[in-house]
Amino acid sequence: MANTNLKKVRAGEYNVAELVSKLVSINRVTKVTKGGRTFSFSAIVVVGNQNGIIGYGLGKASEVTVAIQKGEEEAKKNLVRVPVINGTIPHKQEKHFGGSLVMIRPAAPGTGIIAGGAMRAVLESVGISNVLAKSKGSSNPHNLVKATIGALCELRDAYTVSRVRGISMNKVFNG
Repeated sequence: MANTNLKKVRAGEYNVAELVSKLVSINRVTKVTKGGRTFSFSAIVVVGNQNGIIGYGLGKASEVTVAIQKGEEEAKKNLVRVPVINGTIPHKQEKHFGGSLVMIRPAAPGTGIIAGGAMRAVLESVGISNVLAKSKGSSNPHNLVKATIGALCELRDAYTVSRVRGISMNKVFNG
């Protein structure tokens, strides 16, 4: 499922040292063979600079630490830019991914992040400090992370709207 609204971040637009990684979930997978059980791990990791840049990655390996490292490297390759205005989002947004539905709304200063586990990790990593969020349907962390990042990528601030429509900022707000 290709998303055309992704605002890919170029290498020079961020500092690698600023990126903070958060582990969203670890899953142990068992493969049963004639010789017995073989265990492996998959980890979904979110990285962000807490200033509007976010990415996620999935790492798989036979050890937990290696899976997390692979997830971080994958996340650093898939960074996108998100509009964050005064610690919140510009408007409400909904997004489906798989069986998950994510709804996020801007909130007043002092509200905090009202969101569940996987969504909270994404919103904290991107630098949003005041938001109301709700997830419906599947609580699968993979789908929730993808739906949350998809919803954040579809956000547009007033400057982007005025530039795309070719009108002034006053006209955007006053109609």
